[in-house]
Amino acid sequence: MKVKIANDKATRLINCGELIVVTAAHKDKATATTCAWHLPLSRKPPLVGVALSKKHFSSELIKESKEFIINIPDWSLLDKVIMWGSFSGRERNKFKEANIEPQRANILRNAPRINECVGSIECSLHKVNEIGDHYLFCGEIVYAEAVQDCFLNDFWDTAKVDLIFHLGSKFFFKSSQFLEFNK
Repeated sequence: MKVKIANDKATRLINCGELIVVTAAHKDKATATTCAWHLPLSRKPPLVGVALSKKHFSSELIKESKEFIINIPDWSLLDKVIMWGSFSGRERNKFKEANIEPQRANILRNAPRINECVGSIECSLHKVNEIGDHYLFCGEIVYAEAVQDCFLNDFWDTAKVDLIFHLGSKFFFKSSQFLEFNK
C-alpha cells in the first residue's frame, strides 16, 4: 500500500542528497549557508547548479559578487553545518559563531573557502534563473580541490570520509562505504 505525499513535500522523495555549504562575499559582507539542492550541469564547460531561496543573504551576495564556493563538509562538521542553515548571515557572522576562520580562495577574489571542509569547488557565476521561490545559480568551475586521501580515482573514498546527507527536517545520515559493481 502506498500513501499520498503532499505536493510541497514530494521533493523529499528524491532529495536525500549530500549537504554542501555555499560561501559567498561582497565588499565587507560574507556568509555561509547549508544547501541540499545542487547538481552537476555540464562537463564542457564544467558547470554546477545550486538552488538557494530568493530570501537568502547568500543569494544577494552571489548576485552582487558573481561568484560562490561549494564547500564539502564531512560528518565532523555536522553541528556547524546545521547551525549555518539555522539563521541568516545578514545580521550575524556565521564564521565567527562557528569558530571558523574563512580562508582566501585559490582563484576567486571574494568568496571565502572553508578549510575544515574535505573539498571545495570555486565557481564564477555563469547564469542565474528564477525558479519559483528560488534562484538556480549556475556556476562555472574555475578551481576544485579535495583532501588527497579522501578523493581517489575521481570519486570519494567513503571508507575514509563520512559525507553528510540530509533526509529533510532534522534527519541526517552519513555516507557508507562504497561498493564496486563488476559485471
